[in-house]
Amino acid sequence: MKKNSLLCAIILGIMATSLSAQTRKKDYTHQVDSVLNLMTLEEKVGQMIQYSNNKLLTGPSLDSRNHTEEIKRGEVGSIFNILTVERARQYQDLAMQSRLRIPLIFGLDVVHGMRTIFPIPMAEAASFNLELIKKTASVAAAETSAHGIHWTFAPMVDISRDARWGRSMEGAGEDPWYGSQVAKARVEGFQGTNYNDRNTVLACAKHFAAYGAAVAGKDYAEADISEHTLQQVYLPPFRAAVEAGVGTFMNAFNEINGIPATAHKPLLRDVLKGEWGFTGFVVSDWGSVSEIAKHRMAKDNKDAGRLAAIAGCDMDMHSMTYARHLVDLVKEGAVDITLIDDAVKRILTVKFELGLFDDPYRYNYREKEIGDKKVNAVHRKVAREAGAGSIVLLKNQNVLPIASTVRNIALIGPLNKANKDMLGNWSAIGKAEEVISVFDGLKAAFSKAKVTYIEGYDLETNELKPLPDLSGYDVLIVSVGERAIDSGEAKSKVDISVNANQQLMVKQIKEKAGKPVVTLVMGGRPLIFSDMEPYTDAILVTWWLGTEAGNSIADVLTGSYNPSGKLPMTFPRHVGQCPIYYNHKSTGRAWTPNNPWVSGYMDESVKPAYAFGYGLSYTTFEIAAPVISKKEYRSGESVVVTTFVKNTGKYTGKETVQLYLQDVASSVTRPVLELCGIRQIELLPGETRKIEFTLSEQELGFFNADRQFVTEPGSFKLFVGNSSDNLKVAEFELIEK
Repeated sequence: MKKNSLLCAIILGIMATSLSAQTRKKDYTHQVDSVLNLMTLEEKVGQMIQYSNNKLLTGPSLDSRNHTEEIKRGEVGSIFNILTVERARQYQDLAMQSRLRIPLIFGLDVVHGMRTIFPIPMAEAASFNLELIKKTASVAAAETSAHGIHWTFAPMVDISRDARWGRSMEGAGEDPWYGSQVAKARVEGFQGTNYNDRNTVLACAKHFAAYGAAVAGKDYAEADISEHTLQQVYLPPFRAAVEAGVGTFMNAFNEINGIPATAHKPLLRDVLKGEWGFTGFVVSDWGSVSEIAKHRMAKDNKDAGRLAAIAGCDMDMHSMTYARHLVDLVKEGAVDITLIDDAVKRILTVKFELGLFDDPYRYNYREKEIGDKKVNAVHRKVAREAGAGSIVLLKNQNVLPIASTVRNIALIGPLNKANKDMLGNWSAIGKAEEVISVFDGLKAAFSKAKVTYIEGYDLETNELKPLPDLSGYDVLIVSVGERAIDSGEAKSKVDISVNANQQLMVKQIKEKAGKPVVTLVMGGRPLIFSDMEPYTDAILVTWWLGTEAGNSIADVLTGSYNPSGKLPMTFPRHVGQCPIYYNHKSTGRAWTPNNPWVSGYMDESVKPAYAFGYGLSYTTFEIAAPVISKKEYRSGESVVVTTFVKNTGKYTGKETVQLYLQDVASSVTRPVLELCGIRQIELLPGETRKIEFTLSEQELGFFNADRQFVTEPGSFKLFVGNSSDNLKVAEFELIEK
C-alpha cells in the first residue's frame, strides 16, 4: 500500500502543471511519456476502452456487465451517458483506486443543448448566424460541464444532400463551404480558447467520413462516391474542425468505397493524422469496431479489432472488441505496440489538456449552477433568440405579421401542444415540462386575444378529427409535419411528404373558414407539402426549436422578430428527385423546358420546391449586381467584390447576402455554383449599405485529378443574391503570376 502511495505521489509530482497557464498549445509530451512508461499493456489497452453507463443506452445493447472492477484496475479510459455530478464522482472514485490513478473522461451526446435545448442543428444552420451558433454551443458546454461531463459527441459535420437520410437534422445541410464555417463555429463554442476553462467541453467532429453520402439515404449504408467527391464535398468540414482545434473525432458507421470507416487506414492515419496533422484521438461510434466483421471485411470480432487498431481507431465505444481481444492481438504480434502507444499518448494528452490529472474532479464543483434561476433565464433567452433566427418564411400573401388588433385566433393541430416534440431528437436531459409550447407562446403573445386550440387530427394515427365552425376566427394557425421521433439516427424514409391527412386538413380549413391560414411546418429535414401549398396564405418552416419553441414562433408571428432564416438544404418537389442539391455538376445536355433530350424527368421538373439559401422576410431587399475591383487578378492576389443592399420594404429586417462562384472551365469539372461567402446585414426601411467580400485562392481552388489542391488560371463568374436561384453576376480573369 505504501509502495503504491509513493508511486502515485511520484506520478502526480511529474504531472503537476499550473492551471492558470494551461492552454490548448501546451506541450505535455514529457508528462505523457512519463505516465506511459509506467503502464502495463493491460492498462494501455484500458485507456482505449469506453463503456456506456448501463442505465442509459444510445445504441443496441451489447453488454450489461458492471465494469467496476475493470475501472479499479485502470483498464477503462472513458465512460459515457453519465447524467449527474454524483454519478460522475462515483465513477471517478473507482478510477482513483487504480494503480496509476489515471482519471476517466466522461462523454455525452450533447447535440443541441444539455438542459436548455436549442433548435436542432439543421434549424440553427438555417439562421446563417455563425456567432449565434457559436454562442449556443458555448451555453450548451457550460451546462454540460456543470453536470460533471468533459466531452460532447458533437458537432456532426457530415454533409447531407439526401433528405431521406434522417440524420440530416444533426448537421448544417448540403454545402461544404458553409458546413465548414458551422463546424468551426461549433467547435470554438464548445471548446472555447482553451480546455482550462471549466465552462467548456471537449468537442468531437463526427462522423468521419462521408456518413451523409449513404446510398439511397439509408442510415449505416455504404457511401459509394468518387475520390474527387470525397475530397471536394465531404471532407472540408472535417478539415475545418481540425483547423479549429477540435480535440476528438468519431468514426462513421458506413463503408467508403469498400472500406468500413472504422477500419479506413488511408483516411485515419494518412489523411487525418498525417496530412492534416490532427493530434487528438479518434473514438469509434457505438459498436462500429465490431461491425467491421458485419461488413465482412473481418472474419470475426477479433480480426475486426485488429483492423480498427491498425487503421487508427484510438478508442472503442462499447463494442467490447478491444476489451476482449486487443491485449492478445498485441502479444501475438498482430498489432504493433507502437500503435497502442500512439493511441494512448493521444488519449492521455487530452486528459492533461482538460486538467484532469491536476484535479480529476475539476468538473464537479458547479452543481449549484444547474438549478440557478438567473443562469437558466440567461440561457433560455439565448434559446429564444436562436429559435426565432432559425425560422424560415417560405410564403407570405400579406397575412404576416399578425396584427395586434386580432381578437380571435384558432390554433389547429396537436403539434401546437406537443411539448416533447419541440425538443427534437438528441435532446440530452431537456425536460418536456419546461418547454414553451406553441399554444403557450401564442397565448402569452396575444394576451388580449382569444386563442382557441383545436386538435384537428390524432397525433399518433394522423386520423382527421371533425372541425368546428371556423367562421368566427380572424386568423387560423395550423401546425403540421413530423414528430421528433421521425428524424434522427435510424430514421431514414422513402416518403418525406407531410402526412396526406394533415395536408388535406389544411385544404379543408381554408375552404371551411375562408380566412387567412398560416401553416407551421415542423420537422428535422426537408419535407414535401405541395398538396397543401395552394390552400395556405403563409408557410413557415419552424423545425424543432427546443425549450423556447413557442416563444420563438410567437416572436416571428407577431413581427417582434422579422424572419431571416434561409434553407441550408434544398427542399424537393418529389422524393424521386432525391438526392437534390444546388451545387450539382453541369451536363452535356442541361435541362431546358419542353425538351425531351436533356438531363431531367418525364414526369417532374428538375427544379426544387424551394432552393438552397431561400427564405423571405416581412420586408423586401434589393441587392445590386456585384462589382469586382479589377477585371484581371494574378494568382495569389485577393479578389475584392462589392455590392449594395437596400431595404425596399416597410419593416426593419435582416438579409443574408450570399456570394457564389463558378469556375468557367477547369481541368476537372466543378459545380454550376459554389457558395463562397455570406454576409448578414440588418437595415432600416429605406436604408442602403455597401457589402464587401474578399476571396483568397482557397475559395477559388479545388482538388484536381491527382488529389492536389490547386488554383488554375482562367475565367471566373461571381454571383450575389439572396438565394441560390436569385442571383446577379460579374466576371473576372485569373492569370499567372
